[in-house]
Amino acid sequence: MTASYDVIIVGARIAGATLAWELSRLGLRTLLLDRAEFPSDTLSTHNVYANTLSKFREMGVLDELLATGTPLYNRAHIDFEGAVIDGRFPAVDGIDGCLCVKRKYIDDILFRHARGQPGVTAISGIRATALVRGEDGAVTGVTGVTKEGQVLSFAGSLVVGADGRRSSVRQWAGAERRMAVPTDYASYVAYVDGYDQGEDRFVEFYKQGDKLAIAFPTSDAQYVLGFMFPLTDAERIERLRDEPEQGLRALAEEGLSATDFPTRLRGATFAGRIRALLGYDNDWHQGMGRGWALIGDAFSFKDPAIGQGMHDAVFGAGLLARTLSDYRPADWSGAWEEMAARYEEGMQAKLMSRFEIGCQMTRNVPFPQELLSAYRLIGADEQATRTFLGMYNYACEPGDIDREVGRLLAALQAPGA
Repeated sequence: MTASYDVIIVGARIAGATLAWELSRLGLRTLLLDRAEFPSDTLSTHNVYANTLSKFREMGVLDELLATGTPLYNRAHIDFEGAVIDGRFPAVDGIDGCLCVKRKYIDDILFRHARGQPGVTAISGIRATALVRGEDGAVTGVTGVTKEGQVLSFAGSLVVGADGRRSSVRQWAGAERRMAVPTDYASYVAYVDGYDQGEDRFVEFYKQGDKLAIAFPTSDAQYVLGFMFPLTDAERIERLRDEPEQGLRALAEEGLSATDFPTRLRGATFAGRIRALLGYDNDWHQGMGRGWALIGDAFSFKDPAIGQGMHDAVFGAGLLARTLSDYRPADWSGAWEEMAARYEEGMQAKLMSRFEIGCQMTRNVPFPQELLSAYRLIGADEQATRTFLGMYNYACEPGDIDREVGRLLAALQAPGA
């Protein structure tokens, strides 16, 4: 007998687990599936800002996340070609910190929390293999296979793909790809011990020429580092295949010598496997169709340098749940187009501005001198710095930064300035 649910979620990490929690609050029968067994790691720089921490507090998981010992921080040091912006993030909902919990901890915490919610059935270790469709072509369920080879079938009024950047649900559903901007960068992620920032804890973001580096304080007293350089540098990619640690140290010394990053890295010890992401698209997809929907990276993936992936997953889960809440499950089959329009318009209104910034950052082009001059103005003004950093946690919008630059330029041009 095929088990039946209101919603089946394929993918039980940040996006899927959050959606399961949201749907439980609506009283919907929800099935949450993932091929992994938790705890389980995945490639990520896994940072979240205060706005997402506020949501985690609402969900009741913030205390458990903090209990991992991962340090809260609220300072950023950004060095774009010598234009330095250093300051504090503004508070959101009374929270002024950021948190970079390792995925093996945060994904497990959210999965267990979702599994404990009323109306949620959570199964790990099962790989979805296909969508099931009715006679009219609408999606009506999903099939999967366990690690032991058992084939299972589940019926659902809606199947949600929360299965990441290379979403199988998206492919099976035939979701339209509406935008795609390929990155110019190769990306590498590593954990290190002994990365010394002194007394404070803060995020660092460096850009020098065509090289970039990011450092976040994370769990287990470690830092997670991101390294980026042009995909066209085949020689460096080949060296990193053979000597990953030595290759990244050389990248820091040769490509980021004008920043503080190489000095800090010299005293650090690499821990665990260095992982690579060699090419990806910043993409935006159709978010919903007849019997299916997408959230998280399955819906839209953007350059990791903008640091919005986990926020977007959590926001999208909430928006999809709110969209569904205005209709009874029995009425969904007659309202797919209307619900899709509402969901996709909401995603675009909230997320498109950061998606566009990610598309700009993903291109290997020099920063215009006018932009670097604006960054220097921002970095010299505490209010403008806070506004700039507030763009990351949605305390401010990109237009607010433009207004701050306008204020600073006007002050420079004023008589007697």
